[in-house]
Amino acid sequence: MEELRIEGGARLKGSVTVSGSKNAALPALAAAVLTGGAVLRRVPRLADIDTMCELLECLGCRVVRRGHTLRVSADDPSRTEAPYEIVSRMRASICVLGPLLAARGHARVALPGGCAIGLRPVDLHLKGMEALGASISVEHGYIVARARRLKGAHVRLAGRFGPSVLATANTMMAATLADGRSVIEPAAQEPEVVDLAAFLRGCGARITGAGTPRIEIEGVSALRAAEHTVIADRIEAGTYLLAAAATRSEVTVTRCRPKHLAALVGALREAGFHVDGADGAVTVAPGGRRTRPLNVVTAPYPGFPTDLQPQTMALLSGADGTSTITETVFPQRFTHAAELARMGARITQEGATAVVEGVGRLHGTEVEASDLRAGAALVVAALSAEGVSRVRGLEHIDRGYEDLEGKLSSLGARITRSAV
Repeated sequence: MEELRIEGGARLKGSVTVSGSKNAALPALAAAVLTGGAVLRRVPRLADIDTMCELLECLGCRVVRRGHTLRVSADDPSRTEAPYEIVSRMRASICVLGPLLAARGHARVALPGGCAIGLRPVDLHLKGMEALGASISVEHGYIVARARRLKGAHVRLAGRFGPSVLATANTMMAATLADGRSVIEPAAQEPEVVDLAAFLRGCGARITGAGTPRIEIEGVSALRAAEHTVIADRIEAGTYLLAAAATRSEVTVTRCRPKHLAALVGALREAGFHVDGADGAVTVAPGGRRTRPLNVVTAPYPGFPTDLQPQTMALLSGADGTSTITETVFPQRFTHAAELARMGARITQEGATAVVEGVGRLHGTEVEASDLRAGAALVVAALSAEGVSRVRGLEHIDRGYEDLEGKLSSLGARITRSAV
């Protein structure tokens, strides 16, 4: 077991470069099953990426990494089972369902189950495959899907909490090889969906409308391998901006897309910070003496990202006044609140809304990450707290942040990783 030791109170300064997007790289890697291969650049070194590579190898693919470039070739198309021992480690493993079904006619994928931020069913994924003509059954904890050739269809993917990014990606990948025209609506509009569509178009797919609520796909008979550079990770970028804000620091986040961070930039400005974004970089700097309170409501893109909600709660724990955070995407996503309370935060929950009473300054203590973004929130809180914090549960943080302590150290944070 490892932990991060963070001595709070240091002002951050300088610039930090964002890695490629985990949530864009994962479905693109899964698409290699569909295209027969891929060369993906700017792929971050993360535990989740390693898990997807292990799954691809289990599905008959060969994966070679050189730095941040991955070369994938689909050498054995006879393998169609995604086993539970791999799928259980990462929900994004469900992304192989559509590619397997479209390219190999059969898929047996373990049900991912729940996670620390609440139940996240796969019904929209199954709905998408069934709409395209697949026969679906659930047998002994596995999704079993079959189809000789998928058929184009109008696929409605409305979910209780809005469009699903992974279900949109899965259905879009499957539809690229379907017979005829498919329409997905309401489709997720996230940049990661747009990036996947760009990659698939480079492989010969005919896709229009990505980034809007309506995506249209004209099926083709086959796709080819292609090269693609993964977009910047907007959640990593947002985490560093929130860390800078929490420590009242001036930091520039580079190699990112300011447009993808518009909702966060708007919130930071409302909280009293100066934020400038241009030419692939965003700079945040303190404005007034204290952070102003906010009323934040998470929503699918282009709304405020649920994946930045925990880190924002850490920032608002030190605000000058009372804030509210309403979670509309994952209403149970407040497991980090109890750990922030151990650091002195005053947070009460009323259904899907958390009321955060600013306390001025948190204090360091031992805390445990329950999931990826909760871990990031605890790091943000520890950086701004008085005294020393020890953050455990790093296996969660390592799923989504490449060299987090190294990048923060380069900005002047007093942070070290050590074995417990």
